[in-house]
Amino acid sequence: MNETSVMPPAMILCGGRGTRLRDVTELLPKPMVPIGEQPILWHIMHIYAAFGVRRFILCLGYKRECFIDYFMNFHAHRSDVTITLGSSANQVRFHDNIPEEGWEVTLADTGIDTKTGGRVAIAAKYLRPEEPEFFLTYGDGVADIDLAALLALHRREGKLLTVSAVHPEGRFGEMQISGDTVSNFEEKPVQAGGFINGGFMVMKREFVKRHLTGEDAFLEQRPMLEAAQEGNIAAYRHESFWQCMDTPREYALLNHLWETGRAPWTKFWKHA
Repeated sequence: MNETSVMPPAMILCGGRGTRLRDVTELLPKPMVPIGEQPILWHIMHIYAAFGVRRFILCLGYKRECFIDYFMNFHAHRSDVTITLGSSANQVRFHDNIPEEGWEVTLADTGIDTKTGGRVAIAAKYLRPEEPEFFLTYGDGVADIDLAALLALHRREGKLLTVSAVHPEGRFGEMQISGDTVSNFEEKPVQAGGFINGGFMVMKREFVKRHLTGEDAFLEQRPMLEAAQEGNIAAYRHESFWQCMDTPREYALLNHLWETGRAPWTKFWKHA
């Protein structure tokens, strides 16, 4: 799939508090915690942009003003700027192009304490009529994932939801997979040897209508369990690099990989 292909938009869950990174997230929401000079959210968006995604819907909640300030001043922080002062002639001229030129970013206020399923349901109003599906992921994980292959499997399988199955550490809930179909979820097993949902999902709008209406629910609980029991979740096995940033140790690891020029999640970036 080349970059000129029309890709679905990417919805990114950015509303949580990031309590395990409390020392950092007291000041910043977790998706705005930096890897190098840019927030992890910027890295995630570039993972999608490498495959031609140019439209992003961010589901905001905790400290949403940080995202607004970042994107409202995005070009100014990446370019030399000439500002003509004066109330009648206040003008801003940017002297440099940026790789993110042409990105469309919708900052959707989905509430402070809204659960993940509720955030998706609220932000879905920004999907366009011609968009039957969209990418969906969390704002705290990176991977060297082939998003074109993920999308191709999603369309081939025809399920309401396709998740990226990655190998975990032991503190996550595992998925049971039969063929390419998710059959069940197990909440935080003592020993981890299988797969977990690593984000980087593709969701049909029909999933929102069928499973995310009514009560505010965690996407990963009742809605996904119902869909799995119906045989309506496909699994894309991602056997390569995946890492979330949930603890200080993981924060340090991702920054070390970036600073030493060994960040695997930049595999498909054209300007890495």
